Amino acid sequence: MNVSRFALLLVVFIDVMGFGLILPIFTTILLDPSQTFLPSDTPRATRQFDYGVVIAIFFLFYFLGAAFIAKISDYIGRKRGIMICLIGDLIGYGLTLVALTTSSYLLLVLGRAISGFTTANQPIAQAALIDISSNDDEKSRNLGMIVAASAFGLMGGPLIAGVLSDQKLIGSYASLELPFYVAIALVLINMALILGFFFEPNFKQKKIDFGLTDVFTNLWRVKDNPAILRLSLVLLFGLMCLNAFFFFLDTYLLTRFKFDTLQNSIALVVFGGAMALGSGVLTAPLHKRFSKVSILNVSIAAMGLGILAFILNAIADLSYLLIIPITIAFAIMYPTMLSLFSASVGPAEQGWAMGVTVAIYALGSGSVTALGGTLMSINIRMPFFLAIGCCVIALALIAVLFRDPTIRKLDVKST
Repeated sequence: MNVSRFALLLVVFIDVMGFGLILPIFTTILLDPSQTFLPSDTPRATRQFDYGVVIAIFFLFYFLGAAFIAKISDYIGRKRGIMICLIGDLIGYGLTLVALTTSSYLLLVLGRAISGFTTANQPIAQAALIDISSNDDEKSRNLGMIVAASAFGLMGGPLIAGVLSDQKLIGSYASLELPFYVAIALVLINMALILGFFFEPNFKQKKIDFGLTDVFTNLWRVKDNPAILRLSLVLLFGLMCLNAFFFFLDTYLLTRFKFDTLQNSIALVVFGGAMALGSGVLTAPLHKRFSKVSILNVSIAAMGLGILAFILNAIADLSYLLIIPITIAFAIMYPTMLSLFSASVGPAEQGWAMGVTVAIYALGSGSVTALGGTLMSINIRMPFFLAIGCCVIALALIAVLFRDPTIRKLDVKST
């Protein structure tokens, strides 16, 4: 692997690492009554609501910024787009550090908002890797590597959070702030690699002829592309399923089994490892052997059934094992959807198409996190029932919408 491709995959790693890093820490400081970030007498329902707001505000700004910056990268270049996002990462992590040291919920929310607006690295890196792919087989491998990088990010984030915040492991050096210093260092390294090794020799800068409000206009263009429209509806509910599970996994394990920060971090490491297996090892061979619609049907059904088994489980340690099939199924489903999105547009619109997928991710994630906190205050299993319902809807949409010829012509095996 050349340094340029490694730098792009490191971009994705850092982008996703943030989720795995903040979730166990935010779960601890906002939901654990023994922590001092919130007053000790804060009711559980208020804690759940505050947690939901912090996560949802990220995705609200993610929705606004990701599609906008991903589209800008078609005009100013992938390199400059990535650098804008990395600078946003630095500011977001910096504000989070200040928030933790001052117990400022407002700064915590502000840091998440800035991070969300500039979290477009993944679609830009996806578009860049598609740009350098010479054929469909290489494109499938590169898209699988993106999800694998995401998986390693999910493992790296919680490992950094769990180890560096646990005094039993590293003694007095441990703190809830230390993981964010490490994250800032990784961002600086990535910036140096992108500046030094990633080049776009055939790129010609174009005049930017749109503004932030055009995010909505560009998304509205989905209605003019029948294939993208149908794919978007299925992707929305598929992502809502996974994220209703993922973003409330730590909260559920803390509430039901009293998992601490390290145990929740281990759960996310398992999640990331299973994703790496599904995306890095299984996706490309499955694309060669089976049609993509068949893969989607099986993987989405497996996600729903896996989540049902997870919430029926009453054994704490078995929860780790039950995370694996859910995550593998998603790790196969997501790059399969990305390959269909990519095949539905030409080279000039790859940035737009990948931006649409991220906007859908943000919309779905923001919806379930905003709703999930309230649902979990009613019953801790409610977000997971929502996830299962989303799987059922996604399967129904595939059965109805994917009969269209615009989808059928995309539904081919990789060669």
